[in-house]
Amino acid sequence: MQELIKTTFPGFEPELITALLTEGAFKTFHPGDVLMSTGQYFRSTILVLKGRIKVYREDQEGNEFLMYYLQPGQACALSMICATRQQTSQVMAKAETDLEVLAIPLEFMDQWMLQYKTWYYFVLETYRSRFEEVLLTLDHVVFRNMDERLLFYLKRQQHTLQANIFTISPTEIAQELNSSREVISRLLKKLAEKGMIRLLKNQQVEITHLDI
Repeated sequence: MQELIKTTFPGFEPELITALLTEGAFKTFHPGDVLMSTGQYFRSTILVLKGRIKVYREDQEGNEFLMYYLQPGQACALSMICATRQQTSQVMAKAETDLEVLAIPLEFMDQWMLQYKTWYYFVLETYRSRFEEVLLTLDHVVFRNMDERLLFYLKRQQHTLQANIFTISPTEIAQELNSSREVISRLLKKLAEKGMIRLLKNQQVEITHLDI
């Protein structure tokens, strides 16, 4: 576990790693497991060691709107903020893949901010990076057409998965972009006709020349 933390969070000082091992709780989740629900109070914040977490909003009809993903070496800024202020969550989060995390009890959040410089800078960087991601997502929702939003979504999938070929259905994309399956299928076909992507078997998409 110690080596995994060192590798995943290389900027953490040795004393902080020792504190993480002493006070943190190692947890595993499976794809689809819900880690965070709207209206939930937090007892801990989590550091992602392996796997991927999807953070999203959900309306009363169950429609989802993707906000961002969390990957190894990252933490959820919203859980940190809600935890320290004892506020309920306004977002949902679930495991996209098999997941390993380290849960940090709330009582150590403020204490470690004062005690460990690397934790202080990590929290600040977490706030900054998640805020920028939310702004980028908001920009595409408010100022871009659906075809541009789809391009942005596919590019983010490519970057997140570090792969040019990935499996995802038009229905899944439509759900995350709050659109319809028919619209997404039509736009995917247009991108394929332009040579920007290839639609493969088993609902796989291959990125060939995706410039946005």
